[in-house]
Amino acid sequence: MVQEIRSNEPQYVCVVAIEKMTGNQDEEIMTLGVSADDAKGQAMQLLADNYQCQEAQIVELMQQAKIEPIGQWCAPK
Repeated sequence: MVQEIRSNEPQYVCVVAIEKMTGNQDEEIMTLGVSADDAKGQAMQLLADNYQCQEAQIVELMQQAKIEPIGQWCAPK
């Protein structure tokens, strides 16, 4: 899935480590959203749809996820 940063809107990134699921060290997924909850919701949906995670797995992964605002340096001009 490809997401793009929209100008003049707040943006958040949700980073979820999935190395335990894939066996690949340092593997993670990233989603963007207009709010922290939106970014988190998209990550949860991606885990369910693309990785067939069960609810318990998603909850565990999301407890360790990082959700942060994206800095202005990466906003399009």
